Amino acid sequence: MTKHFLRKSQINFYFNRYLHEKSRFENGPNLEYFLKQPKSNDYQGNLILGKGEQRLRIPPWLKTEIPMGENFTKLKNTMSKLNLNTVCVEAKCPNIGECWNGGEDRIATATIMLLGDECTRGCRFCSVKTSRKPSPPDPNEPENTAKAICSWDIDYIVLTSVDRDDLSDQGSSHIAQTISSIKRQKPNLLIECLTPDFRGDKKCIETIVKSNLDVYAHNVETVRELQSHVRDYRANFEQSLNVLIYAKELNPNLITKTSLMLGLGETNEQIRETMRQIRTYANVDCLTLGQYMQPTRRHLKVKEFIRPEVFEELKNYGESIGFLYVASGPLVRSSYRAGEYFIKNILKTKRQKKEAVNV
Repeated sequence: MTKHFLRKSQINFYFNRYLHEKSRFENGPNLEYFLKQPKSNDYQGNLILGKGEQRLRIPPWLKTEIPMGENFTKLKNTMSKLNLNTVCVEAKCPNIGECWNGGEDRIATATIMLLGDECTRGCRFCSVKTSRKPSPPDPNEPENTAKAICSWDIDYIVLTSVDRDDLSDQGSSHIAQTISSIKRQKPNLLIECLTPDFRGDKKCIETIVKSNLDVYAHNVETVRELQSHVRDYRANFEQSLNVLIYAKELNPNLITKTSLMLGLGETNEQIRETMRQIRTYANVDCLTLGQYMQPTRRHLKVKEFIRPEVFEELKNYGESIGFLYVASGPLVRSSYRAGEYFIKNILKTKRQKKEAVNV
């Protein structure tokens, strides 16, 4: 009798819970509710790290889809088979799905990382592995990389590399050889190279500039005031600025590009002043501004999540002071697919003007 009563009570309990959940489901939000992207102003969460807080909750505008898709899988397998490294994977880029799958044009892009996956620097924001003595560069990498890239259906590629302070030329000849190999096999392929600072060595910078690349990129990373806190002790704002200045001096027609991370504790005034110096002193053409995201618990904490409207305001400011192009948004990274295709149009326009003059 007691067993029967308990069984009946359990049935009633679960049946009532079912009715309650059914009612919540029928009267609750529909699919459109979940698909709708909330506006920045609707978010009531804390965006600034308070004293004693460990981490901020990620706001909705920074949440991305899990990368998947046919093109993503194909490109991932190709990279693995050819033993190619990408900054997309090593730096845990949130846009990897968008770039590797391609957009409406279905053209996928990736940022190839040369000279191995171990860096001699130890910047506090970067998730790339650090080593005092990385493995020697693969002598076949330039040719293998060129062969792989030229087999893909792309017209713009970004090359980058780890810092190799352990090498006599800091890897500059290896990078230049890769660029030359690509251009030899596919002359019309546009190449952007995101270089290290080479400790300010002008000979290294000259080696890259003379390799026939189309866009010379080097990131200053953060505002002047936070350089020593964010970057490796061997890097600094002046050194990075001088890299960009010298690249432009060597070839005034070369497109130059740099990037800033926001949310590390900088002020709006510091951002604008840094942008002004980059444009005024180094005559940089293109700038990207994106939200810093803490890759692991060992790295610098996010001090602030910047609202999308602020990124838009900074974009307008950048264009007002003379940048040809400013990619500014929470998910923008230094190698950013949308930005790459805008720069492609700038380069094509420059080529057409040059051809018209020569006719």
